[in-house]
Amino acid sequence: MLRLLTPIFFLLFTSCLLAQGAPLPVNEEGYDLVQRLFNRYGYREFAAPAADFNLRPASRGDLVRLIKTYDTLYGADWSRVDRYRVDRFYQDNNEWLSLPAFDPGEDADRAPYFIGEGFAVAAESTPLYQRSDRPILGTFYETPAFLFQHNRPDFYIRANPILDFRYGKQANEEQDYFFNQRGLRLRAGIDDRFFLHFEILETQAGLPNYLVNYYRERMALPGAGFVKTEFSLDLANITRGYDYLNGAGYLSVDISRHVGARIGYGQHFIGDGERSMILSDFSNNYPFLELNWRIWKFHYRNLFAELTQGPVADLNNGIPLPKKYLAAHYLSVNIGKRLSLGLYEAVILSREDGFDLAYLNPVILYRTVEGSIGSPDNVLIGLTGNYRLPYRTTVYGQFVIDEFKYSELFVERRGWWANKWGYQVGLRHTDLAGIDQLDLVLERNQARPFMYTHDGPSSYTQVTMPLAHPLGANFTENLLGLDYRPLPRLHLSGRFYLIDQGESTEDRVIGDDVFLSSDLRPADKTYGNEIGQGVGYTNTIIQIRAGYEVKPNLWLEAEFFSRQKDSQSASRDLETTLLNAGIRWNVARRREAF
Repeated sequence: MLRLLTPIFFLLFTSCLLAQGAPLPVNEEGYDLVQRLFNRYGYREFAAPAADFNLRPASRGDLVRLIKTYDTLYGADWSRVDRYRVDRFYQDNNEWLSLPAFDPGEDADRAPYFIGEGFAVAAESTPLYQRSDRPILGTFYETPAFLFQHNRPDFYIRANPILDFRYGKQANEEQDYFFNQRGLRLRAGIDDRFFLHFEILETQAGLPNYLVNYYRERMALPGAGFVKTEFSLDLANITRGYDYLNGAGYLSVDISRHVGARIGYGQHFIGDGERSMILSDFSNNYPFLELNWRIWKFHYRNLFAELTQGPVADLNNGIPLPKKYLAAHYLSVNIGKRLSLGLYEAVILSREDGFDLAYLNPVILYRTVEGSIGSPDNVLIGLTGNYRLPYRTTVYGQFVIDEFKYSELFVERRGWWANKWGYQVGLRHTDLAGIDQLDLVLERNQARPFMYTHDGPSSYTQVTMPLAHPLGANFTENLLGLDYRPLPRLHLSGRFYLIDQGESTEDRVIGDDVFLSSDLRPADKTYGNEIGQGVGYTNTIIQIRAGYEVKPNLWLEAEFFSRQKDSQSASRDLETTLLNAGIRWNVARRREAF
C-alpha cells in the first residue's frame, strides 16, 4: 500500500505546492562568479537575501538579482575581465534581466511572480539584454547564447545543443582517451510561475585507467546510470569503452512570495567547497521532491528522494532494481552581514513496501521519528558555516556525524567503530596577492572509517557511489586550487590533491567503501579504528586546464592530468598520466579527481 501511496502523495502535494524560480543546475558555470563577487563584497549596502546560494540548485532569478546588485554598486570599478564575465552571465540568463537589484529595506526573497508579470518580455527592454547582429535565418541565435529562444507575456523558451568532445593520450596504456558527449538542453517558463528544465545526454567514452578500475569494482561511473561496456572505436584506439544515456528534468512552481517546491530528476550540492561532506553531485541523478521556504534570515529546504540500492545492471528479467529512500532537511540562517550557519539532517531508509510516511513531516527531527518507529534506518546530522573575512576572503566548514557515543568519543576514546564523523575546513581568497582574477581555494576533508555506512542496505549511497565525498570514508584529503583569467576569454585552472586513505581487502572490510555493510567489519575492529587503517596509500593528483571561449559557451580546451597512487601493496600502485584537448559547447566539465 505504501508503495502505491507514495507517488500519489507526491503528485497531489506538488499540485497544490508546486521552488522559487527556475534553477541553475548543480554543476553549471555561474556559481564560480557568484562566489568570487561574494568574496569581494559580501552583503554590504543592501538587504541580504535569505536564499542560500551554496544550496544548489539555486534560483536563476535570485542569482541574476544578486549579480545586478553588485553591478549597480561596484560595476563602475570592474576590470574588463569582470565585465566580460558578468555580461556573459547576463546572456546565459537573459529572461531574468528585468528583475530588480536588491534594495535596502525591501523583501529580498519575493518569488518573481510577485515582483511583476511578463518578466521575460520585459527583459528585452533592459539595457543589459543583448541581441545578435545577424540571427541565422532570422530565427536562430537571436541572442548570443541560445540557438533558439522565444518570449511571450505568458511563455518563454530557451534551447541549446550540447557537445563535449575530447581526445588524448595516456602514458603506458594501450587505449587512448576519448570522450564524446552530445545532447539537448531546454528550459521554459509558463505564466511567470511554472518553470521547466529538461536535458538529455548521450555519451561514449574511453576512460583513464583509474576510472576503468572504479567501474570494475563498483559497476558504476560518476554521473552515469546504466552503463554499457561494448563501445569500441578503432579510429581512437578504443577496444573497451563505455556508452551511457542520461537525462535530467525539473518542474518548479512559485505559489507564494516565500514558499515553493520542485519535483524532478537530478542532483543537489550543499556547501561552499570544492567537495561536500553532506551532499554532492558525484553520483548519478535521482528522482526527488524538494520544498523551499525562504523568509527573513532563514532558508529551509526539504528533500525527499528515491535512490537505487546496488549497481545499475542489465538484469534482463523485468524486475525493478531495489530501492531505498532519502528524507533530508537543511536550515540555513544569516547572522549579520558576514556569518551564515546551517543545520542538516538526513535519513536513509529501506522498506520492502516503499517510503515510510512518518518521514514526510517537513518540520520534525528525523532522529525522533526513527526512534519512535523502531526503524533500522541510517540518520546523519551535519553542521555548516561560512564567515566572510576582510580582504576578499571567506572561510567555510562542515561537520557531519553519523553515529557516536559520548563516552567512547570523549572519555574512553578506544577507537570504537561507530564513532563515525567527518569534517571539512576551507578558505577562498579572491585576487590573490593583488592580482586581478587570480583566485585561491584551500580545503581539507577527512572522514572516519565506516562513516556513511550502515548495518543494512541503508548506506548513504546512490547506486554504489557515495552521496557525499567521492572517496567515501577512512581518508584525509588536502586540496589546493587556483583559477586565473588573464584575458576575458581565457581561463587557466589548476588543482592539486594530496590524499591518504586506507583500503579494504577481499577478506577484510575496514570502512573505506561506504556501500558495504558495517556488519562486514572484522571481529577485531570493534575498537582500535583510526583514519587510514587497512592497506594504506597516498594519492597525488595534479590537474591543469586551459580554456579559451571562442563564442558564448563554445570553449577550446586542453588538459594535463597526473595521478600517482602509491600503495603499501605494490599490486595496488597505479600511475595515470593524461594529456587531452577538445571542444565544449553549452555544458560544464566535471572534475573526476579522486
